[in-house]
Amino acid sequence: MALDAICLTAVLEELRKVLEGGRIDKVYQPSRDEIVLAVRGAGANVKLLLSASPNGPRLHLTKEVRENPAQPPMFCMLLRKHLTGARFLRLEQPELERIVLLRLESTDELGDKVGRTLVLEAMGRRANLILLDGEDRIIDCVRRVEGDVATGQRGVMPGLLYRLPDPRPGLPPLLERELDFRSNGVSRGESLAEKLERLKEAVGPEGYVPYGLVREDKLVDFTFLPILQYGPSTELRRHESFSKLLDDFYASRATAEKVGQRGADLQKAVSRVRDRVARRVAQQELEREATKDRERKRELGDILTSNLYALSKGMGTVRLTDYYDPEGREVDIPLDPLLTPQQNAAKYYKEYNKAKTAEVVLGEQIEKGRRELEYLDSVLEAITLAEGERDLAEIRQELTDTGYLRRGAKAAKRMKVAAKPMEFRSTAGLRISVGKNNIQNDLLTAKQAGKGDLWLHTQKIHGSHVILWTEGRTPDAGSIEEAAKLAAWFSQARDGKKVPVDYTPVKYVKKPAGAKPGMVVYTTYQTAYVDPDGELAKRLRVK
Repeated sequence: MALDAICLTAVLEELRKVLEGGRIDKVYQPSRDEIVLAVRGAGANVKLLLSASPNGPRLHLTKEVRENPAQPPMFCMLLRKHLTGARFLRLEQPELERIVLLRLESTDELGDKVGRTLVLEAMGRRANLILLDGEDRIIDCVRRVEGDVATGQRGVMPGLLYRLPDPRPGLPPLLERELDFRSNGVSRGESLAEKLERLKEAVGPEGYVPYGLVREDKLVDFTFLPILQYGPSTELRRHESFSKLLDDFYASRATAEKVGQRGADLQKAVSRVRDRVARRVAQQELEREATKDRERKRELGDILTSNLYALSKGMGTVRLTDYYDPEGREVDIPLDPLLTPQQNAAKYYKEYNKAKTAEVVLGEQIEKGRRELEYLDSVLEAITLAEGERDLAEIRQELTDTGYLRRGAKAAKRMKVAAKPMEFRSTAGLRISVGKNNIQNDLLTAKQAGKGDLWLHTQKIHGSHVILWTEGRTPDAGSIEEAAKLAAWFSQARDGKKVPVDYTPVKYVKKPAGAKPGMVVYTTYQTAYVDPDGELAKRLRVK
């Protein structure tokens, strides 16, 4: 469900303990709709996410790693100017509204203390982030809205005094259904106040509790009280905090949304090329299959050569004894009437030799095509691992360098964008690096890793190159197992069980001459069978 007003109240109860009195250290804007505030609190440093995305407007503490654009957007620069160093005074929420006002105390250019307010309107398609001055006048916002006097539409534009949107009282569908279920339908005729009283009873003395609704081991919804309407088909899983619950719930969505339309377009382009190569390989396999009857061509040539006296130019076919047939039956042999008997026999020998050569050539082409399919499959897997535009730009650059994409006039002038592999730290403290695409895989394996470092990869399954940096020591078994689980998670087998992961020192991993990016061969390896673990990946990730 979307973050409703009551769940938002529960989130704010947690955030007040952490944020009030803290100071904003840094401001980031990973995407058009998201702001991340790095906050120095009394107890710890935290990151506060405020999202005005229509698909999931919310605020909560986050530990997810988000890629920031090379050039910060204008709204981000504005927030940095007004909010860097600002102190949280209080967090306000109008009653039963999906609106949060972060009241802040900042310092202006003259060093005077001034009031600032960052407003999150977490209202679906109308979601917005708005910065106000000390008099609640709008400085700027993520989405500007021109007011309409005729329809009464509220204006949200720089210079206007901020006013709250018209209230829309009501409960979200999930809670309405839950009240109906618990009261056998009696709650349908009740007023909002009566329904809220029922909710208070359902919440109980423990107060708001972060519950995730889990089906088939996937987090499908979240709430603040036990949901009973789904019965045993849905598991209620309690989380340590609302921020952790929301971070987990939206993480799976974010993976698909991170690359957005650009990633989808790139995936579509690579899929088209892959399909074309697959069709070509299939046709070549049919042609190679057809060459398997070449021995019959030679036999027919032999039969004609043995019976030249019985042939004459102009014949279209001839029936002769087939001495290759164990029963000695006769066979009809087609002839070219324009050729002499000798030329017809030579034609069959030529077709035999041609088919013999074709089998060898087609075998080489098919093997080359299969390697090409493997490479394109690895690129498709890399697109799913992309965490932002930099990763996509690197994949696009790779496809351009390998000739699969055309190099546009503008692209030729751009500098190559260097994205970084994912970094992890094992429980024992060893560094683990995971490539997100073939360029990063090559960089890690062929250039950065030492000969004694450990290389890991799923066996005969497309996935990332993983390097366990041994630092000149023998790595502990726990670190190897964790690195293997990361290799399984960041592969096409992430939904499987007992995934085979090969591991070997980097000195045994070689890149064949002329091989495409990311393609290697290796020897003298061991294999671990592990279950992919997304939670482990989150826990070990270096932020």
